Amino acid sequence: MTIQVGDKLPAVDVQHKTGSDIETINTSDLFAGKKVVLFALPGAYTPTCSASHLPGYVVASDELFAKGVDLIVCLSVNDAHVMEAWGREHNADDCVMMLADGSAHFTRAVGLELDLDAAGMGLRSQRYAMVINDNVVEVLNVEQPRQFEVSDAQTILKSL
Repeated sequence: MTIQVGDKLPAVDVQHKTGSDIETINTSDLFAGKKVVLFALPGAYTPTCSASHLPGYVVASDELFAKGVDLIVCLSVNDAHVMEAWGREHNADDCVMMLADGSAHFTRAVGLELDLDAAGMGLRSQRYAMVINDNVVEVLNVEQPRQFEVSDAQTILKSL
């Protein structure tokens, strides 16, 4: 079942790499007491994700923080090494936290998984963005397959 606006996020462990260390972080602890914009995508280094989705949030980060957002998170079903390298290449280090959901535990827990096995990519995340306030979903914008219209940074900015 897909998470809905008003639902509390599940507490799931994800990974974050800084330097040579990989830290396991529980989403419930990370999002507690914070206003968070979380956007998820099918994969690091994929065309729309690299050309538009992540760069859009990097560019809009100051505007998002000015609207009261405490944390911007990019989540993908990739490993922590890939997420850290991809974020570094897009200058996300100081503005977007790159979280790895390598085994898709968070993605499945919120019901937003995407089967891309036929494309050789296995289980991935749907493309979406959500605004979370103290672990409760306030906004949830899930894209239709192969679309990029409602999960971009500018749409989320308008919802704040």
